[in-house]
Amino acid sequence: MPIVEAKTILPKGSWQEAPADTITLDEEDRYRRRILLTSDGGYDFLLSLASAERLEHGDGLQLTDGRIIEVRAKPEPLYEVRPTAATDLVTLAWHLGNRHQPTQIFSDHLRIRQDAVIADMLVGLGGELKAVLGHFSPVSGAYKRDHGHHHHPEKEAASEHAH
Repeated sequence: MPIVEAKTILPKGSWQEAPADTITLDEEDRYRRRILLTSDGGYDFLLSLASAERLEHGDGLQLTDGRIIEVRAKPEPLYEVRPTAATDLVTLAWHLGNRHQPTQIFSDHLRIRQDAVIADMLVGLGGELKAVLGHFSPVSGAYKRDHGHHHHPEKEAASEHAH
């Protein structure tokens, strides 16, 4: 029997049907082009996209048999980085970017993977760090096209604890 494929990403909010199942993946596993996956309930399917794209929390994967698998972002150990009076958010973001550190940007803080060396650097620059467990969706590279995904990280962060 041929394996069912997922060739289409349905952005969060663009689909109304109840999902057939969910798949829970960390940030690295949510950025793929082609990989054999198993949903949380045991459905095997092949993710087969034209190019690598980041799957976001709440997106749907349209399977060739019509079912939809809802993507769930697996909570990961992260740091929320906030500026203090001694520094500002832009300076902290610049230093993270200068080190090619994947970073999720909010209006008043940054979110990065936990890393002791980077944490020491940020504290030394005047940043305040708080360890959290949360969804991680860093900013895509400057040359990566969005393909219609319009996400609002502040709204998503507020709703991520509802799941």
